[in-house]
Amino acid sequence: MTPAALRSRAGRGVPVRRPQPATRRFAPGSLLGIEHLSAAEITGLLRSARRLQRSPRPLLRGKRVMLVFYEASTRTRSSFEIAAKTLGATTVLITASGSSIEKGESLLDTGYTLTALGADVLVFRHPNAGAPHLVASHLDVPVINAGDGMHEHPSQALLDAMTIQSHFKSFDGLRVAILGDIFHSRVARSNMFLLSKFGARITLCGPPEFVPATAATLVAGVGITQHLEEAIRDAHVIMLLRVQKERLEGMTLDVGEYIARYQMTLPRLRWAERGAILMHPGPIIRGMELDSEVADCPQSVIREEVANGVAARMAIFARAVGKA
Repeated sequence: MTPAALRSRAGRGVPVRRPQPATRRFAPGSLLGIEHLSAAEITGLLRSARRLQRSPRPLLRGKRVMLVFYEASTRTRSSFEIAAKTLGATTVLITASGSSIEKGESLLDTGYTLTALGADVLVFRHPNAGAPHLVASHLDVPVINAGDGMHEHPSQALLDAMTIQSHFKSFDGLRVAILGDIFHSRVARSNMFLLSKFGARITLCGPPEFVPATAATLVAGVGITQHLEEAIRDAHVIMLLRVQKERLEGMTLDVGEYIARYQMTLPRLRWAERGAILMHPGPIIRGMELDSEVADCPQSVIREEVANGVAARMAIFARAVGKA
């Protein structure tokens, strides 16, 4: 599969081609991906997140934030809502089930309806890659991508960067191992785009159907291996990914073999650098990509990631309304 296909293929249904920034103009403050942000812009968002984490301010007082989720979500949806309300916004949640989306309303018509209702910021999660870009290219309010198909998950990458910063002085030279279902993971893509801008050394690991050779072309300098020990030996950061059964699309997975070769256990964690941290975007599947001992061990920062999600998304909202 080509790099373009890796970036644009949707999780389900007909893919929506992701428009390139050069050909479409989006409302100021939109956040549609990490790939085209500069290192300076990312650094600014991380600093803003730290400030707002220490001292939230009512930057969104009088604003209406619409959360439009075409896919199930716990962490992302809840933390976006908490972030908006902490900053003083009124929030409205729209899901595919129980709304006009269920009746066949188009993506664009949903966007037009919400702006007519006075939305100041739209947060979109959609199973098709490029869907938030499509909406953003037709509306004059900021659109935030909360995850689009197999493309990107920018807010997750920002909260992961916040978490890493809490444990290491610099991204430069950090050895980061990303393990599991890379092929279907928008989290992996956004983290690769972000960390590579700051000099981290990234290794991808998993079975060949989950880590195709073309994955290394997404960013320069990425390594690929099918051997777990090779990936995590002396790693500073280990990022585990869930096997996304809802996106396997006919692939067959030998669960027993996957667990035997790739499940993270305490003995395997000891291959990493002393002081390494273990991350996971959630939801975690205990007994699959990690066992319970690892999930709850002192090196696990999984709950810290969840907590940082609120601050990262407050920074995203502040940027959306021009108050970062």
